[in-house]
Amino acid sequence: MAHEIRALDAHSIAQVNSLIEQDPVRHCLLAARLEQSKQSRFRPSYPDLLGYFDDGKLKSLLMTGANVVPVNTSLIARQEFAAVLERSGRRSSSIVGPVEEVLDLWSKVSDSWGPAREVRANQPVLAMRSNSLKAIDHDVRYSNHSDLEELIPACIAMFTEEVGISPTLNGGGNAYRNRISELVSGRRSFVKYLGTELVFKAEVGTVGAGVAQIQGVWVKPEFRGRGFSVPALAAVVKLIMADLAPVASLYVNDYNEVAINAYQSVGFEHVDTFATILFS
Repeated sequence: MAHEIRALDAHSIAQVNSLIEQDPVRHCLLAARLEQSKQSRFRPSYPDLLGYFDDGKLKSLLMTGANVVPVNTSLIARQEFAAVLERSGRRSSSIVGPVEEVLDLWSKVSDSWGPAREVRANQPVLAMRSNSLKAIDHDVRYSNHSDLEELIPACIAMFTEEVGISPTLNGGGNAYRNRISELVSGRRSFVKYLGTELVFKAEVGTVGAGVAQIQGVWVKPEFRGRGFSVPALAAVVKLIMADLAPVASLYVNDYNEVAINAYQSVGFEHVDTFATILFS
C-alpha cells in the first residue's frame, strides 16, 4: 500500500469524523478543533492537522498546535509522524493523548526535542453520561465578568499547582486572562462563593463530539477536606449536561488520589488512560 503524510484539506477533513466516532471521549480535542473551524468566518484550513494516509484513506492523525496530540496512530504512523516532528523541532508545550501512543511517540523524538520537564505516564480518563446521584451544591453557578478579579488569581494558582509553572511567565499574563475571559463569556466557567470569598471553581476547556472536558477543578486550600468538592462537581456536571454536552469527562494524574476519589464519588468512571509530556 502507498502511504503518505500530508496536511488535511477540505476534501480529506470529511474522513476525520470516522476517527472521532470511534471514541468521542478520547478524541474530543480533535472534534473541538474541527468545530472551531466551522464557526470561522474564513475558509477553513488545517495546517496544524497532519494525516497519515494509506491509498488515499485517512488512518491516523497528528494535531501539532500548542499541544501535540496523536489520534488513532499505529506504530508505522508514529514513526512517520516522529520524522516530521524531528525535522520541524519542538514548537509545542506538551504531547498529550492515549498513553501508548504518547509514550511511544515521545520515545522517538526525545533525543531531538531535548529533555522533558515532566513525564506524566499514567493519567486516568474519567467520564459520566448521567447526572450524579449525589446531592448538588446549589450555590455553584456560571461565572460572569464581575468574578474575574477573584477568578483569575484562583486560575493562576490552580494552573501553577497542577502544571508546575505559572501561566503568566514570559509575558503570558494577558493571553491567559483573555483565555479565562473567553471561557466565562462562553458559559464554560463555574464558581462557588462563601460570602465574598471564592472557594471553588472549575472550567470546561473543550467541547466536541458531544463531550465536555472539565479542567481546572480547584478548592481554595484552606477549605479543602471540608466536603465542598463532591456536591460542587455534581452541580457542574448537571450544568454541563443541561447546557453543553451529554457526556462530561476529565483526566487526572494517577498520584492525585484525593481528586480521583472525589470524582468517583460524584459518579465518574475510568474509561481510558492518557499520558502527558510537559516541556519548559
